Order: sequence, then structure tokens, then C-alpha cells
Amino acid sequence: MAISQKYGRTWHYPFSPGTTSDDRIQHDYWPLLQQIPVLIHTEKLDGENNCLSRHGVFARSHAAPTTSAWTESIRRYWQSIKNDLGDLEIFLENLYAVHSIEYRYLEHHFYVFGIREGQRWLSWEETRFYAAMLDLPVVPEIKRVTPPPARKDFEQDILALVNSRGTFEPYDVHTGQPTTIEGIVSRNADGYAVSDFANNVFKYVRKGHVKTDQHWTRHWRRAKLNHEGGDYVAIK
Repeated sequence: MAISQKYGRTWHYPFSPGTTSDDRIQHDYWPLLQQIPVLIHTEKLDGENNCLSRHGVFARSHAAPTTSAWTESIRRYWQSIKNDLGDLEIFLENLYAVHSIEYRYLEHHFYVFGIREGQRWLSWEETRFYAAMLDLPVVPEIKRVTPPPARKDFEQDILALVNSRGTFEPYDVHTGQPTTIEGIVSRNADGYAVSDFANNVFKYVRKGHVKTDQHWTRHWRRAKLNHEGGDYVAIK
């Protein structure tokens, strides 16, 4: 039995072109958005989903704490905060190891995107507050929007946003060429129940995003930071 509940699968917008055969699509997203006063668009980052809780540091599966080499520095950091977490579970994007995208303007290796407390996901403002208390950055916020009355306008706005270069200068690891952001994750700015996750979080993934090969772990390399030697970074 898993020690804790893993992160739910985020459903795609129906106009998201980067879906695969096992992805879920939220075809009824528009009436759901009409119930959300403020939506936060954040940059989707190409890393590993990690969770910090009082029980340990977890990768995508929560069956047991992770022991991977690329989580060594975040596990050391976790040792210093584990007794202060209580019921909080900190979900973050681990960019320590390069996947399909290499970011060449990174200030940190770990970016918080959500915090769960019991059966509730905290609001975005609460998430930012606790992340700051833990000295962790949050994923880049692209835009705050009030869903417009016209679905077409909303979709066109997202399509314009995903053509940006993003915050951290992404490069395709296979071609070495500059690329646009991987996509956008949209979430309700307010908190919501864990059971209502699929109705409050959506994503758009661009076409042609290269999925990292399952054997990437054999030859992985650490992502460089702008200023090496940060508090939670092991220099190799």
C-alpha cells in the first residue's frame, strides 16, 4: 500500500495537440471554467514530479520514498524541513536532471506547483506563501485570467501564450535548437477538494514535445544553474 496518494493525472484541453494514447482529455472543460472566477496559467516544465511530505521524498509513484541520484540534493534539503511539514505535501518540478528540454537560464532546480493538505489542494496564494516559507520558488506564472464569455477567445489566448520562449530559455536536447515552452498548466486560483482535481486543473502540451526515453536515467546529466553552488545543489 502506498504511503500517500500520488498526484492526479492532469487532463488535457481538447485543443491540446501534444496528447498520447493514454492521456485523458477534458472535452467538457468550458462549462467547468465558467465556474472558476480566476484561472492561473503557469509554465509547464519538463522535469520529474516530486513530492515532499513528512514521510519522505517521492517520485511519481508514492509506494515508497525515492532514492534516485537526481533527488539526492532535494532529499538532503528535506531532512532540514521534514519535521515542519505536518500534513502539508509539497509537489514540485525537479529539474535537476535534464530530460527532453534543457533549460539554460535556471536559478534553481526545484519549482513548487502545488501543495496538498489532507483532502484539499491549497489556493495559489497559499501555495506561494508556503513555498516562500520553505525558500522554494514556484513554477513561473504566465497569466491570471477571468475566463471570457467566448470560448474561441480563450483558446486563441492560450495558443498565443504557448509560442513564447518561456522563463528559462528552453532548448531541445536532441537538436540543440531553441524551442518554445512545453506547454501550460491552468489551475483554479482558489483551493479545491482533492476529489475535484479534474474539474480545476487543465493542461496544454505543444505538438512535437519529445518524450524522454525511458532509459534516460542511464546517461543523465545535471542541469546547470546561473549561479552554481546554491543551497540545495550538489556540484558534480
